[in-house]
Amino acid sequence: MVEKLPENIEMPKQKLIYGFHAVSSRMRHHPATVRELYVDEERHDPRARDFLALAKSVGIIPRKLSGQRLVGMTGTARHQGVVAVVDELEQRMDLFSLVEETGDDLVLLVLDGIQDPHNLGACLRVADAMGVHAVVAPRDRAVALSPTVMKVASGAAETVHYLTVTNLARTLRELKDMGVWVVGADDQAKDDLFSVHLQRPLAWVLGAEGAGLRRLTKETCDQLVKIPMWGSVESLNVSVAAGICLYETRRRMPDARPSVVAGDGSGMR
Repeated sequence: MVEKLPENIEMPKQKLIYGFHAVSSRMRHHPATVRELYVDEERHDPRARDFLALAKSVGIIPRKLSGQRLVGMTGTARHQGVVAVVDELEQRMDLFSLVEETGDDLVLLVLDGIQDPHNLGACLRVADAMGVHAVVAPRDRAVALSPTVMKVASGAAETVHYLTVTNLARTLRELKDMGVWVVGADDQAKDDLFSVHLQRPLAWVLGAEGAGLRRLTKETCDQLVKIPMWGSVESLNVSVAAGICLYETRRRMPDARPSVVAGDGSGMR
């Protein structure tokens, strides 16, 4: 006899994630959400052994499959021999509660319609490295947290709040009403990054690949700045631009001291 679940209980949605960083981060931070774990039966290297030790430490028993089976599951050969079926994490953090709780220390990264999953993953990784409190994006016309995003983010999708909103321009206006200084990166701006005063709390707004900031988003910003360029290229990848803007912001904070220095074996991969 099959026991029926009460009708008012909603089962969590599930998805695939893959790659050592993404799956390891999920096991460390939310082990109860890992429903199934698969590893490449041919991998016996130190990295794979460390991964299996982590799984054992949190009580997760993996199944061993061929590399081709894992390719069939993920649709890519870049799974690194590690695939997990996980529950989707609920968006528990409310943006405006976060603003109130964080106060003047707040730094947000707002992404205006990023379509490339690799760019979103890289932006999340940059946001984590620079201590950003949340990444904000529109719910529509933007890439979702797909397995590719999770892998490129290298665990940052588990540590940085990713908050989606229905109307980005309205959200920016509401942030301004709460005292957040909204700065948009725009290559046609008159002011450059190194000459402007970056007030806090602060929200950086960066646009989609190629198109940049949408007109209404641009008009809603308190200030527009450009990144000084000395070479011949006309534009930067959005994650690179985010890294430059956020690093300059963090550099100016007298109370900011990094806990990890890039290049010490844990800051750069």
